[in-house]
Amino acid sequence: MPYSLTDRTIAIAGIYQAAFLVQKIANTGSIDENSFETCIKSIFHIDVDKPEDVFEGADNLESGLNTLIDQLGGNIGKNNAQQNMQITKYAIGVMVLEKKLSKNQGMLNEISTGIERAKIQSEHFEITHENIIASLADLYTKTISTLRPRIMVQGEHAYISNPNQANKIRALLLAAIRAVVLWRQCGGTRWQLILQRKKIINKANELLGNISNK
Repeated sequence: MPYSLTDRTIAIAGIYQAAFLVQKIANTGSIDENSFETCIKSIFHIDVDKPEDVFEGADNLESGLNTLIDQLGGNIGKNNAQQNMQITKYAIGVMVLEKKLSKNQGMLNEISTGIERAKIQSEHFEITHENIIASLADLYTKTISTLRPRIMVQGEHAYISNPNQANKIRALLLAAIRAVVLWRQCGGTRWQLILQRKKIINKANELLGNISNK
């Protein structure tokens, strides 16, 4: 099926929402739970009719859309917003890893099996329960984390050394990979982020406007 700029923007927002939350946990130890839940749920939404269904609607990507606009320079001159280079590094990092992952069928199968195991767990626990997050984190560690270059998360030692926080970070990186897969399925390329930057920013602002008007 043909995909639109809206579809690709939603997928990119998913990448940036996960990357933003990784940076937030690593530096503050706290995150918006609704945004976190959206990212975790996206890992389990594989067979969907529309890209936005992966996130159960674009309304759940408000932080991702805002981060996307900030990172692509859409707020410069408005709110004196500064780009957080760490978020950019995480976003680029997962794009690089997903490309390598796409060529490793064995690892893809292992990830698929691991997600199914975690999905069975979700029948007994809430989707963001520490047991499910730990399972997703372990899956990331055993698979994607073995690819190079590894994503090195920077932040406050007290947070990134905490087992529960570290598990959330790894689960979010897995969610970011899932969003990259969606983005590529929608015809996304890294060149588009450069050549269509203004169009993407405008579309993200349009989607945010739709959220505000509801």
